[in-house]
Amino acid sequence: MKKMKVLAICVIAVFSIVNVAMATGSTQIWIPSTDIQGFKTVHLGIDNYIRTQADANGVFGSGMYDMGLTTGISPFSKVQAEIGIDYLNMGDNNLSNAKNYDLHPIYFNGKIALPEDSLFKGAPAIAIGAYNFGTKSNLTNYNIMYALIAKTIPIIGRISVGYYSGNKALLVDETGATANTGVLLSWDRAMTEISDKLWLAVDYQGGKNYLGALNLGFSWAFSKNVSVIFGYDIYNNKKAFYNSNNVNANSFTTQLDINF
Repeated sequence: MKKMKVLAICVIAVFSIVNVAMATGSTQIWIPSTDIQGFKTVHLGIDNYIRTQADANGVFGSGMYDMGLTTGISPFSKVQAEIGIDYLNMGDNNLSNAKNYDLHPIYFNGKIALPEDSLFKGAPAIAIGAYNFGTKSNLTNYNIMYALIAKTIPIIGRISVGYYSGNKALLVDETGATANTGVLLSWDRAMTEISDKLWLAVDYQGGKNYLGALNLGFSWAFSKNVSVIFGYDIYNNKKAFYNSNNVNANSFTTQLDINF
């Protein structure tokens, strides 16, 4: 945990000295990945999450709309880093406090990573990062910090394993009990046997808070710099959506990714 706190301080320091107008952390479908944007590369992400189930009152509840930019800031091939900023919006007045969340839509993120084989031949990738650092205390400052390792296995694909911890006052279950930690797991693979443009992934975020979910999806690259992820999110706790009066229903997601 001490190392995680040091990382958070480093990320904040980076934000204060690097002139970036806007910048979303590199992910799988839902969880962070060990991937990093290349030095001076700017990545635009536009993500939509649409709820697939209504509550007892027939209300589908809030989805989530995320637009952000990420940029790589390290010129070194063996020690990479990126920073980013997200604009998150729920846009659903049926959700308790939705207006309050949408009044503070800016969230920061950052990541430092060592790619596979950096430490020694055969070494896994290692990443330490932070995301959902909101600007409103006790409302949007989820302050999630995480560590991940990942290894690409021939034929099988890449396996990632990690752990996260966030603000225990905000990451809670439906009863208000602390649920601010959990595992991070994923499998992903480029399906070159079918097409160089096709990528498959399954990831999982543990925990009984509203972020805990199993996610399945695929990506199709329409060009060298443009791809879209199509996915489905199955949430661990259907009641842990900010308050117990709203359903944390499963969601369908589309994620447009553009690199400049």
